[in-house]
Amino acid sequence: MEVLKEKVEEEEEAEREEAAERGEKMTRPLETWREEPPMTQEMLRDLEKKLSEIEIAIPEQPLIITKDTIDISKLPLSYRSNTLKEEHLLQVADNFARQYSHLCPDRVPLFLHPLNECQVPKFVSTTIRPTLMPYPELYNWDSCAQFVSDFLSMVSLPDPLQPPSHLYSSTTVLKHQKGNCFDFSTLLCSMLIGAGYDAYCVNGYGSQDLCQMDLTRDVCPLTMKHKEEVQEEEKVPPKKYAIKPPRDLSSRFEQEQKMKKQQEIKGEKEKRWKEEEQRLLELEKAKIDPLHGLRVHAWVLVLSGKREVPESFFIDPLTARSYSTQDDHFLGIESLWNHKNYWVNMQDCWNGCKDLVFDLGDPVRWEYLLLGTDKPQLAVAEEEDDGMNDDEDMENLGKEDEDKSFDMPPSWVEQIEISPEAFETRCPNGKKVIQYKRAKLEKWAPYLNSDGLVCRLTTYEDLECTETLEIKEWYQHREDMLELKHINKNTGLNIDYFKPGHPQALRGLLLRICPEQIIVHSYKSMQPEMDRVMEFYETARVDGLIKREETPKTMTEYYQGRSDFLSYRHVDFGDRVKKLALNSAESNPRPMVKITERFSRNPAKPADEDVAERVFLIPEERIQLRYHCRDDHITASKREFLRRTEVDSKGNKIIMTPDMCISFEVEPMEHTKKLLYQYEAMMKLKNEEKLSKHQAWESELEVDPRERGQVGGSMGGECLNCALPYFLIQVLEILKLREEEEEAHALTISIYDTKRNEKSKEYREAMERVMHEEHLRQVEAQLDYLAPFLAQLPPGEKLTRWQAARVKDECLSDFKQRLIDKANLIQARFEKETQELQKKQQWYQENQVTLTPEDEDWYLSYCSQAMFRIRILEQRLNRHKELAPLKYLALEEKLHKDPRLVDFLKVFV
Repeated sequence: MEVLKEKVEEEEEAEREEAAERGEKMTRPLETWREEPPMTQEMLRDLEKKLSEIEIAIPEQPLIITKDTIDISKLPLSYRSNTLKEEHLLQVADNFARQYSHLCPDRVPLFLHPLNECQVPKFVSTTIRPTLMPYPELYNWDSCAQFVSDFLSMVSLPDPLQPPSHLYSSTTVLKHQKGNCFDFSTLLCSMLIGAGYDAYCVNGYGSQDLCQMDLTRDVCPLTMKHKEEVQEEEKVPPKKYAIKPPRDLSSRFEQEQKMKKQQEIKGEKEKRWKEEEQRLLELEKAKIDPLHGLRVHAWVLVLSGKREVPESFFIDPLTARSYSTQDDHFLGIESLWNHKNYWVNMQDCWNGCKDLVFDLGDPVRWEYLLLGTDKPQLAVAEEEDDGMNDDEDMENLGKEDEDKSFDMPPSWVEQIEISPEAFETRCPNGKKVIQYKRAKLEKWAPYLNSDGLVCRLTTYEDLECTETLEIKEWYQHREDMLELKHINKNTGLNIDYFKPGHPQALRGLLLRICPEQIIVHSYKSMQPEMDRVMEFYETARVDGLIKREETPKTMTEYYQGRSDFLSYRHVDFGDRVKKLALNSAESNPRPMVKITERFSRNPAKPADEDVAERVFLIPEERIQLRYHCRDDHITASKREFLRRTEVDSKGNKIIMTPDMCISFEVEPMEHTKKLLYQYEAMMKLKNEEKLSKHQAWESELEVDPRERGQVGGSMGGECLNCALPYFLIQVLEILKLREEEEEAHALTISIYDTKRNEKSKEYREAMERVMHEEHLRQVEAQLDYLAPFLAQLPPGEKLTRWQAARVKDECLSDFKQRLIDKANLIQARFEKETQELQKKQQWYQENQVTLTPEDEDWYLSYCSQAMFRIRILEQRLNRHKELAPLKYLALEEKLHKDPRLVDFLKVFV
């Protein structure tokens, strides 16, 4: 454009020169711009086209707290004016600022006394109001920072390069639930100092992400996995006569090739991951902030020492995250302050805050405003000199410091209060959304959602957050004690975690469902014979079940703390037998092929009689037993029983034979088991097999509804008389119960929650009404002078003229008697005081010679007090005599005007 203008000006100058030579006046109207050469017109059109493609988006004006939104008339006087001490402090601050700008002309002006909501300048230190909150959750720094971050909405600074011109009180910020970083820091610093921390508000410079509360480049803390400490098992020293392990016959070449292939695959994945990370870093570096190092930000500094803080650290109040003082997000500090003093940083911040020393007692690094600071001066070790350290000089120096010191005025802000409703609601309007890198965190206030949802974390596979990876949902106040739901979209796993107190003692429920059905948690999507894992609280169950795993072909149960020492049960199922269409309505259970049970060691039994593992091979009719191993042995005894039918084809009873029991005894010479013992053991195992099959069938029965109804289909009619366990696992009932709980999603309400508990609220309101009515009745009874006399009449009868006259006379006579009694009481007290005074006077005259000065003083004091009481009683008696007739006439007039007696007393008048 500039080149085009220069060409036009040159042409105009040439035309003017030619016109001057011809003696003509040069004029160039605007229309001549259109008569340009074709090349110039094409350039103009191209320029207009490019300029039209440039679009700017006018940012929306941020919602800030203005003077119009604050009712100044309702604010206290300390908000609208300054005390003499505050005015003196402002003068000291102005003097300090002039000296600072003269000595450091290249530094920006200090942030000392911005305006408050009433347009009154207030020193920043007096804006901090240390307050200890009455909630135990707000006693630690992390919970305080999280509350401030959740409770307030962030408002950007009007000018990102300068501190704000206004700094509102924490009470106003809490009322409107919005503020900038300086408002956040002031509120958080007030809460931390009240909780006992050595906290300071910091005015400095931060990165763009820090100032704009941009967490899209940070990883969500909830997605970080805590490193579990792996305890190294102590290696048992090898025994001298231990058996050597078997020789490894696998091919080393194949193992090396397999490891090499795995390393190549792992290397390719790491290479792709590094390339992706490098690409993202390059994209982030390409977005260079033009205002890097100039953006103003405020945060909180917590120094070590108080509250057992081992190391100083920063807190960003916008995100409630803690940072080291060496973090790259913090690019410099101008000043910091607390409720007692103000410090200016005199250190170079060329390397950010990494090289800063936070020794506020060092006047070389930190220039303080007031001498009256609790930070000690820097102690310099010097050799003692007789001529340098003189006591008189030190006393004079101390007096000079005392004269120059100036204490910080008390805070002008009212006591910071957070109502229980506001503390429970937390987020503005009860909801807050935070976007992280590949994750989104949503928070809700308790009881805001009908299902009790308070937090949801959604993680994504890509940076654009379009492909969902997994979802975690946290719940509170659920009647079903549901605490957490974990849904994995890729694997199709749905895990529910419960707190103690579930009706079925559930601890965790893991379901593997199709990815497209992962959201729908209904009974129809829970097909039988599918992968499912359930965990239970062992202390809440009588049978000691702690975990149950199911697959289409197996079922595994884990026990703990049982009286029979059962710890493990594994059931293998076979394929279903196909039935004809006529019998399709009957039960068709899965046949049990194998039942494996394991038992813990029973110290009451010998090791060779205590069964460690029991296996029932049902189709083969075999039972295998393995006993526990002795402490001094390396092998264990084993037995195998071959079951046969009890009768042959002719109906004759088959006798136990030695070939029906195959045994391996570790010490055959110690115990020789006879045939009778083997027969009794086999019969006992036969009954236990029935019981185990029935227990496994009861657990598996509820998985498939088609199996309900016929026990004999799988048990052969033999398990109907078997003893059932105290508490059987009923899977389908648990799933149905979970379905009902999800549909109802009822919430529990504490009896102390008077606002949400309707029954408690109705009862309280009824009690308040009753108490209010009783109070009104008592007040009316106290003011009703006719109530005692009307109560003597029969209830329900109308008042007659004779009764009205009698009530009037009784009321007047009673009142007259009360006036006489009161006069007599005053007269009696007057006479008593007079008699006691006369006795004391007589005692004084009799003992006047022997009295000590102390006794005389006591006598004079007593006489003075007695005369004062006598005069008061005399005045009361005289006044009562004057007012008694007037009171009697006033009562008589009230009785004549009383609506209950006025109609009857007219006749007598």
